[in-house]
Amino acid sequence: MNLASGCTWGICAAATAGVIGRPWRLPEWIWAVAGAAALLLLGLMPLAAAASAVAKGLDVYFFLTGMMLLSETARAHGLFDWVAATAVNAARGSRPRLFLLVYGTGVIVTTFLSNDATAVVLTPAVYVAARKAGAEPLPLLFACALIANAASFVLPISNPANLVLYGGHMPPLGQWFASFAWPSVAAIVVTYAVLRGVERRRIAGACARDVPRDPLGLGGAAALAAILLTALLLLALSALDRPLGLPTALAGIATALLVSALTKRTPLALARCVSWGVLPLVAGLFVLVEALDRTGITAALARMLAQAARADPQRAGALAGTILAFACNLMNNLPAGLIAATAITDAHAPRALVDGLLIGVDLGPNLSVTGSLATILWLQAIRREGESVGFGQFLAIGALAMPTALAAALAARLLL
Repeated sequence: MNLASGCTWGICAAATAGVIGRPWRLPEWIWAVAGAAALLLLGLMPLAAAASAVAKGLDVYFFLTGMMLLSETARAHGLFDWVAATAVNAARGSRPRLFLLVYGTGVIVTTFLSNDATAVVLTPAVYVAARKAGAEPLPLLFACALIANAASFVLPISNPANLVLYGGHMPPLGQWFASFAWPSVAAIVVTYAVLRGVERRRIAGACARDVPRDPLGLGGAAALAAILLTALLLLALSALDRPLGLPTALAGIATALLVSALTKRTPLALARCVSWGVLPLVAGLFVLVEALDRTGITAALARMLAQAARADPQRAGALAGTILAFACNLMNNLPAGLIAATAITDAHAPRALVDGLLIGVDLGPNLSVTGSLATILWLQAIRREGESVGFGQFLAIGALAMPTALAAALAARLLL
């Protein structure tokens, strides 16, 4: 390794550590952007290459923008309060039943609206539900975080990382189900079993029932309709193999404008409450990955994947998926998926190997709070409600949940 490559790796490692540790409580995006800026200022990366790296995430930026606007519109117009009261009353005074309802709702939201939607749309509603029910919030919030990743390969639209890994060319839905139907079931069931066991004491007992539920107002009803229509739109676009980002952004913008007009409020108030810092965070991560790619890491990975695939594609997929699952927690699954996607293309990897990598990039982030963008969004959502989860606190659960679910999902794929 030459001096320039060593400096590049050092800067990327320091930036990643900043995103994970948040020194001085500075937001995650500052560290990712600072790392990217350092690479440019030291001449380790040309400006054109950095701009190209940022452009690779365009579809992701659009997707996140739309989801955050949908979420903020729903929150501002009382939809979360209405959903929360509905969930509490459906639990009929049982904390375990409320936990199961939250987990099942997370499966549905992640499947049809993506894991990021579970983080930004469902999490605030679950927090409100916990407060209304008089239940401990954290077990229910952990359910949101873990299912956001565990259910993120039920459909191609369930995770933006799927789009990144496949380079924008998703397999047909029939082939997708053939590869991931049983692995998804295994991941969802095992994750539930582990989390239910870990949190059994905090979710035991009774909770409030028959809590008051205010009627859903015009703004909340319009926001709910917009979210359901967006889910149908994304499903149709996925079936047609169309990009998801721009339509999601347009849906979010249109929802914010329409609901604001119906309720005679300014949309600027909604925009000010959105966590826009996630966009420069993603852009900074893409620049860091491009810098690492220029050191030759992708070419080396492509050679390793090609050699392993020639020997035993099934076993290679399981091994590569496991390695990638843990690697996602060092650099986030979006940039990790981008590196893997480039290596896959260069190695002409077979389907079994690609499937293993996708399971790893989707499920691996359940190990730590920095593993996926959805988990970072989840952290921001719970901080907004006054809750806080540290790196070690999440890791204590993730170290049990992620490896067991990963092993179950990879085993299910190997048996197909």
